[in-house]
Amino acid sequence: MNRKTIWPKAVMAVILVAAISVIMNFGNAAGDIQDTKSDSDILDRPINTLRDFNKAFIDISAKVKPTVVTVSTERILRQRFMNPFGFPFANDPFIERFFGRRPQQNQPEEREFRQQGLGSGVIVSSDGLIITNNHVIAEADSIYVQTHDGDRFSAEVVGTDQQTDIAVLRIDADGLDYLNFGNSDDLQVGEMVIAIGSPMSQNLAYSVTQGIVSAKGRSNVGLAEYEDFIQTDAAINPGNSGGPLVNLDGELVGINTAIVTRSGGYQGIGFAVPSLMAESIMRSLVDEGRVIRGWLGVYIQDVSEEIAQAFDLEDNKGALVSEVVPDSPAEDAGLQTGDVIVEVEGREIETATELRSTIASAGPDSKVKMKVLRDGRTEYKNLRLGELPEEDIRIETETDLEELLGFAVGDLNRQLAERYSLDRWTDGIVVTEIDPYSKAGRAGLREGDQITGVNRSRVANKDEFESRLSGVEQGDNVLLNVVRGGRNLFVAFTV
Repeated sequence: MNRKTIWPKAVMAVILVAAISVIMNFGNAAGDIQDTKSDSDILDRPINTLRDFNKAFIDISAKVKPTVVTVSTERILRQRFMNPFGFPFANDPFIERFFGRRPQQNQPEEREFRQQGLGSGVIVSSDGLIITNNHVIAEADSIYVQTHDGDRFSAEVVGTDQQTDIAVLRIDADGLDYLNFGNSDDLQVGEMVIAIGSPMSQNLAYSVTQGIVSAKGRSNVGLAEYEDFIQTDAAINPGNSGGPLVNLDGELVGINTAIVTRSGGYQGIGFAVPSLMAESIMRSLVDEGRVIRGWLGVYIQDVSEEIAQAFDLEDNKGALVSEVVPDSPAEDAGLQTGDVIVEVEGREIETATELRSTIASAGPDSKVKMKVLRDGRTEYKNLRLGELPEEDIRIETETDLEELLGFAVGDLNRQLAERYSLDRWTDGIVVTEIDPYSKAGRAGLREGDQITGVNRSRVANKDEFESRLSGVEQGDNVLLNVVRGGRNLFVAFTV
């Protein structure tokens, strides 16, 4: 058996040697006819290519650096403390008459402390508009901007948006170099980008780092309410926040915002707010003095694998509509509970967070076309967005619950309605007991949740609930309709 294994390899080796010999001889023969290029000519090709590549980075850096600023902040903190060395007879009228008023011993005194902060920003207009991060200037009493040529300005806050961590500043200057906005949607994963900022300290201002776009559309990072981050491995460190991320055309494609780190320093994962989102926020703050967002009027949740199976979907991408707000653009367009939104204006939607960001960025009165999955069919909905009400800015999604197991239910009666603050006159059953270590407990099902449907069929009492589940076997999927806090949501699990 070994001979059979070795013999073909030996033959192949002979054939390979023969082939190489023929090629070499052919090459020598060709050399008799054509001029042979020198070794230095051959080496010059890749070196010249590298030089051109390096020159491109030098030119981009030279173009962008004058548009980058260092943002320094000062916050005055007032702290009260007890003075143990005060005058013990401070309240004595006789002593006060001859010696004047003295600090009383053990009485609180107030002192001021100045807290310094440092970040970066980018000039986006010749008349002094600057974009940075909200967390860079939050709660600052004074904000100063230093430009690349060393000029220092006091900065005015045009507006801030905590939901996206974007802030807009203005300095009193004209004729400034500024950076043009690029289209962050055109970025490709693997595309080279450059980050510029002031990492760690003022002494390291205008540091340039290079990397690639590692991913797009990052959400659920926990940095902001609306997340659609560009992930990059371009080195970003504390102090880089608010600085620009630029493409090889020297265009602004992102605002560097945060890093993922265990050490406090750079570890290869940085996040930037896309330029399209940052520009939209800036325009709204400048023109309206506040951020105006688009509103669809739905409560949504991610599509888990269990929900995808229960709805017979091909994958778990999209945003599941758990409730439609009355008199909303969604209701007017005919969206229904149970619809899965998978595309908006040609852009694929993979998560609920992505849908929220897309709708918010589109703005009020925008006409959008949606691709919706409903009962195994594909439908398209055309609608005009409204304006997101202030009370709905904080959250428009419901929690995704998974792997529901290990709970007890009871018919909704007066006692249970009072205990869990429910409407006594509605149909359904109530979760009366739950094992916190069960699948249901770990998934987040709560005592007091009201169940109104099983597998898309309504249930009015415990008997109907048990009847719907009587034929379920291990491995089957179950879909529940749950009401919590007056809102509807779906729960799917595998038995």
